Amino acid sequence: MITTSSALSYYSVISLIVHRPRRRTIYSQSVHPSTTNKLKRFVDIIGGLVGLAVTAAIALPIAIAIQLDNPGPVFYSQLRCGIGGKTFRIWKFRSMIVKADRLQHLVSNQAQGYIFKNDKDPRVTRVGRFLRRTSLDELPQFWNVLIGDMSLVGTRPPTVNEVMKYQPYHWQRLNIKPGITGEWQANGRSCVTDFEEIVRMDLAYQEKWSVIYDLQLILKTIWAVIHKHGAC
Repeated sequence: MITTSSALSYYSVISLIVHRPRRRTIYSQSVHPSTTNKLKRFVDIIGGLVGLAVTAAIALPIAIAIQLDNPGPVFYSQLRCGIGGKTFRIWKFRSMIVKADRLQHLVSNQAQGYIFKNDKDPRVTRVGRFLRRTSLDELPQFWNVLIGDMSLVGTRPPTVNEVMKYQPYHWQRLNIKPGITGEWQANGRSCVTDFEEIVRMDLAYQEKWSVIYDLQLILKTIWAVIHKHGAC
C-alpha cells in the first residue's frame, strides 16, 4: 500500500522529469510478478518482432497518406511514464496536425479525472481519424515493446503531466510495464472517459495477471479491432 508520506516523496522529484526529460525513476514500489516473468518477456519479444514486420510492410502507404493529408513528420513521439515512473519516449504514426500538443489547451476535455480525451478533437487529421479507428497509429509501439519500455499487455502509459496530478493510490498503475493493449482496450472499452474506472480495471488486471490471461487479452484485442468494438 502506498502511504501519504511516501507519495509526497514521489511528487518531490517529479519536477526533475519536466526539466530533465531523460530516463529517470520517479517512484518505487513492490515488484509485480509480471515484471520479472521470463515467459512474458519472451512473448513480448516475439510479438514485437512480428508487429514490427507488419509495421514495415505497411509503413510506406501510411507515410504517403500522412504526408498528402498534412505534410510533416510521419512519426509522433511523446514522453510517457512507464513502470516505476521511469520515463520513456513512446512512438506512434502521427494522427494530428504538426505541433498539436501546443494547441491542447484550446480543446475541451470530455474525460473525467487525470486523462485527456475528445472524440471530435479538431487537431486530428482525416488520415489520423482512420489510423486511430483502425489502431494503425499504435503500430510503431512494437518498437517500444521490443526494447523493453512497454509490454504487449499492460496499462496505458500516462503522460508526465497526468502523473503529476495522481493521488497516492493511482501510482499503483505504475507497478507494471505499460502495454499496447490492456484490460479495458481488450474488452471494447477504449471510449471510457472516467479515469477512476480505468484505474479500477488496470488494478483488476494486475490481480488477474498470468501469461495465459495476457494471451486471452491479445486475442480479444484483435477481435475488438477487427470488429471496431469500442473504437473511438
